[in-house]
Amino acid sequence: MRGGATATTALALACAAQFIVLFDVSVITVALPSVQTDLGFAPADLQWVVSSYALAFAGLLLLGGRLGDLYGQRRVFVGSMSVFVVASVVGGLAATPALLIAARATEGLGAAVLAPLALTMVTTTFPEGHRRTRALALWTAVSLVGGASGNVFGGVLTEYLSWRSVLLINVPIGVPVLLLAARLLPRRDGPSRQGRLDLPGAVLATSGVALLTLGVAQAHTHDWSDAATAAPLAGGSVALVALAVVEKRIASEPLIPPRLFTLPGVGWGNLAMLLAGAGFHIPMWYFLTLTMQRVLGYGAAQTGLGFMPHTVVMLLVGLFLTPRLMRYVQPRVLIAAGALVAATGFLWQSTITPDSTYLQGIFGPAVVISFGGGLVSTPLTTTVTSGVGSADAGAASGLVNTARQFGGAFGLAVLLTLTTTDAGTAAALVDSYGDAFQGIAVVLVALAVLAVALPAQRRLPGGEQHDRGIPRQAGADQGTSVDSP
Repeated sequence: MRGGATATTALALACAAQFIVLFDVSVITVALPSVQTDLGFAPADLQWVVSSYALAFAGLLLLGGRLGDLYGQRRVFVGSMSVFVVASVVGGLAATPALLIAARATEGLGAAVLAPLALTMVTTTFPEGHRRTRALALWTAVSLVGGASGNVFGGVLTEYLSWRSVLLINVPIGVPVLLLAARLLPRRDGPSRQGRLDLPGAVLATSGVALLTLGVAQAHTHDWSDAATAAPLAGGSVALVALAVVEKRIASEPLIPPRLFTLPGVGWGNLAMLLAGAGFHIPMWYFLTLTMQRVLGYGAAQTGLGFMPHTVVMLLVGLFLTPRLMRYVQPRVLIAAGALVAATGFLWQSTITPDSTYLQGIFGPAVVISFGGGLVSTPLTTTVTSGVGSADAGAASGLVNTARQFGGAFGLAVLLTLTTTDAGTAAALVDSYGDAFQGIAVVLVALAVLAVALPAQRRLPGGEQHDRGIPRQAGADQGTSVDSP
């Protein structure tokens, strides 16, 4: 992409796409009780309003990331956003549980292409260094705000309009973005080489991640040793082993190029991203929502507004403080420090009681948790994408998003097996949720320890940093020198 205006446009569209995807992940959470009442969901089936989205999203992320590499960002962006918007309309008008679940799965399909493509648009537009750090800081801040604001608006829309509005709101948000992308993104923006999609790898990757995610989702209601859980977990593991063989020995244009794993930031970084997803992603929103509604007795709108501190603090720290610190402090140091700060916040959160005030029980821990989360996100994303050539940027982005999404699903499943979420009284529930928050704290301590293994970066004049000892891939695009966002 050439020219400041084009770079600004690409960043704006990438941020808009990421906001929509993360907003849609969280906006439905607070509305679930209303969905159950209106459509007559059985209690055991309600989780599939969330899990159907998660299955399609996690299962297709690797494929979605590669599509942009091979077929061009404009074509893939417009197509996936169209699928997402149409599915949102179908879901918002659904009259049966089956139709809503199908619509949510289709939304997940569109999101699985949009999410890695949004990150790819950032990393292929801005060169490594301070400009990319600033761009990733904005992209990350928008991601955090998207997830947090979904909870805020989900509660307000559900209480004052209808649960259907939490899906239909994607139309006035998504259609303008779709039209702008069709008009402003370059028509010929694909890689210089022409490749064929790795269909065997796509099938194995999709089935492997989807089966693992299904197995994790089944653990909500079945034991880990139960066939309903163990069979998909075993099948997913076999599919991923087969994928590794296909990608290394058979595919001419691998879905996940093995050369990516020669970069230390990709291997260790994605493991760290998985742990971050298990701490800051789905489990945090899930247990905080239940805590506010079932322990403190908040309504849907109160619960949504209760997430405001998370949104504001993460935005301010991630957008303004972290990029400045990254000019002088190693990313892995920021990741470790942020994880430990957030772990402290979750330990504080675990002390909540039915008699806690909002300031003591929610606001105080939220500030600490969100401050730590704001320190982690941008340095971790920068580390995982460092050294990746533009031809593989989509594959790397798909891998990043898969690690984060699967980490969230797996973390929630593990924590649910350690807690009792159907206890009858607030006093009984508070201890159970406290165990969940302590479990998240343990995950974040593990993330801080793992951060030590992440690659260091050498500091360049002006405070910019590049990876130390990490060779860029042959033919890697240095990015276009454009205006700083």
